[in-house]
Amino acid sequence: MRASISRRAVLAGAGGLVVGFMLTPAIAAEPEPAAAPVVAPVAADDIAADQTGSPPHDAWLRIGPDGRATLFTGKVELGHGLLTALAQIAAEELDLPVDHVTVISGDTERVPNEGATTGSRSIETTGAALRRAGATLRALLVDRAAERLGVPADRLTVRDGVVTAPDSRSLAYATLAADATLRSTDPHRADAPAVRPKPAAERRIVGTAVPRRDLPAKVTGAARFVQDMTPDGLLYGRVVRPPRYGAVLDTVDTDAVKDLPGIVVLVRDGSFLGVLAEREEQAVQARAALRRATTWSGGTTLPAPDRLWEHLRAAPAQTHVIDQRGDDVASAPASAVALTASYRKPYVAHAAIALPAAVAVFDDGFLTVWTASQDVFALREALGAALHMPASDIRCIHAETGGSFGQDGADDAALDAALLARAVPGRPVRLQWERDETFAWSPFGPAMMIDLAGQVGRDGRIATWSHTVWSNTHAMRPGEADEPNLLAAWQLDGTAEAAPPRTAPATAGGGADRNAVPPYDLPRRRIVEHRVLDMPLRVSALRSLGAFANVFAGESFMDELARAAGADPLAFRLAHLSDVHARAVLEAAARRAGWPGRRGGNRPGLGIGFARYRDDGAHVAAVAEVAVDRRSGAVRVARVVIAVDAGTIVNPDGAAAQIEGGVIQATSWTLREAVRFDATGITSRSFADYPILTMPEVPSVDVVLIDRPEAPSRGVGEAALGPTAAAIANAVAAATGARIRELPLTPARVLAALAASPSQSTPEKRRRG
Repeated sequence: MRASISRRAVLAGAGGLVVGFMLTPAIAAEPEPAAAPVVAPVAADDIAADQTGSPPHDAWLRIGPDGRATLFTGKVELGHGLLTALAQIAAEELDLPVDHVTVISGDTERVPNEGATTGSRSIETTGAALRRAGATLRALLVDRAAERLGVPADRLTVRDGVVTAPDSRSLAYATLAADATLRSTDPHRADAPAVRPKPAAERRIVGTAVPRRDLPAKVTGAARFVQDMTPDGLLYGRVVRPPRYGAVLDTVDTDAVKDLPGIVVLVRDGSFLGVLAEREEQAVQARAALRRATTWSGGTTLPAPDRLWEHLRAAPAQTHVIDQRGDDVASAPASAVALTASYRKPYVAHAAIALPAAVAVFDDGFLTVWTASQDVFALREALGAALHMPASDIRCIHAETGGSFGQDGADDAALDAALLARAVPGRPVRLQWERDETFAWSPFGPAMMIDLAGQVGRDGRIATWSHTVWSNTHAMRPGEADEPNLLAAWQLDGTAEAAPPRTAPATAGGGADRNAVPPYDLPRRRIVEHRVLDMPLRVSALRSLGAFANVFAGESFMDELARAAGADPLAFRLAHLSDVHARAVLEAAARRAGWPGRRGGNRPGLGIGFARYRDDGAHVAAVAEVAVDRRSGAVRVARVVIAVDAGTIVNPDGAAAQIEGGVIQATSWTLREAVRFDATGITSRSFADYPILTMPEVPSVDVVLIDRPEAPSRGVGEAALGPTAAAIANAVAAATGARIRELPLTPARVLAALAASPSQSTPEKRRRG
């Protein structure tokens, strides 16, 4: 890594053929050996939210002088194999070996702004754009070969970057791309060739288990996570946080660190306090000393934990009806059975093993930050606002981290590193959080409370359905508010306060309302969201957003309604589904799991859960098998069978791995995880008091992929979490006869449910008439 950054503007490099558009001018990190082709920018307003139909291209491709391709994308690798899948898509359409595609991603000076890598949408949007970009580029190359060879384009074949005529004459991509007249092509021009991506029958790369290109270095230890970066002249930084939300720094006794070895500088700006040292252990020691040497005043008083649900229900909120069908959902046929139930999900931490970190360097007024942010462009704007400098003087480059599930502390760490680096121009700084501050200060997934009411008629069908959710916003990332939305920005003198809450846009799949609308054929339903404006704890996006709680609640209630109707839970769901993809995943999961299998007593139980993620994404059905120890209350998830329909599966191995990861994380959330706090602040500040699932507790995961190669691809990274939670909760109810409606399913809650009378462990019922 170089402390001095070259800022010469280059779009795509060495005289190649470029297809695609960019949202912002791109600037390469280092000079390229030849003049760059020029590509006209496309305004952000021209980029459709859903790019899967006929997208404007916001990613682009280059064929270099060696005939290999370079793919530029604003999407980033989060450990989910995305860049491997995108390389497969590009290689497929270009007819190149997949190892002939190099991917450059997440660098604000080299790639297009495609927004955040979130919501399981990257394969849907960027993947679709790359298909068309690759197909267009291939068609242009074939057309040029047809001109040179004097053969109609439809008689030429392409294999591994070589275009061949029937008489065996051939031209390689390297030769064809070198022609200067082909350097810039707009596939939406009137004279651009009309092309379609390959039909499924012609694919050789998409649909195959190509090895993940990021894994070998991670397995061998050669990977350079942001926490591992050690450029020449590196200084190590730590920050001293307030003891509680809203506290103000009054005094600092600098004598506490003056005799410590290796201290380079203390940085104080308002209530922001940090230290830089020559060695990491010296920075850690200085942080500990400074924590003892500071005084703070004020701070926010949090609601009592045992009053949290009353607080959410009573706090000011913005209310809107998400969905309404039919007449008054409170009325039903006289013979209907009415049920009500309330479900609860606590605040949940990201709890990644790797700690938030960033590397930053100021050089001649220009800031470069290496960050694990999921949206480097939004972070660049937020850093500019917080530092009072033009965003054009900031470059953000994505660097991987160990665990990335939403807005954790990665963006905050980037500002921390920049504030410290500003004090030592020309020297790179690596800032890393400690475990206690990671748990206390990273945003949490919001607590959610969901009331459900429904009625089942004598015919066994659901007559009415009502779903009401209370939740804070799930959208507090940088770029989702006018303020910088970065922790340190709220502590600087005269810079910013915490941004007011906003809701995630419906075009991004929503927030608290994600998957609140049931996927079943219900003629009379009403779905209401209360977005609670008071945020006692810092919250933002966490994997699957509101879908986890909404699916847990809705699918648990489906089981309760099935019991009221005297129906098998699987048959009950199928009876209310006309969606053939939904029926297919339910039947596939049940068949693999050996359903029916509702077993009573102390034998293992089976439970089922289903959702179509975001209502427009992958269809997922899960069947969980659990064992419940009636003496200790411990729940063990032995096996989860999960069937997935995600349209075209680009990489089956990668898709299965994402589903497995989602199942394991959902199991941990369902059985273990809940943020602890009291009136003075967060009290769960380590894995000792925030337990997560351990390796011996990981269930066997059996993934059934239903590949539909003619359908658009759907993302799978977040799709498994809600169905898994519901399946586990339903399996516990099947095994014990006791229904638990509050997560996590701790031994104490299980024992309490087992001890409760039947009237307390089943939903409220009343028969009309």
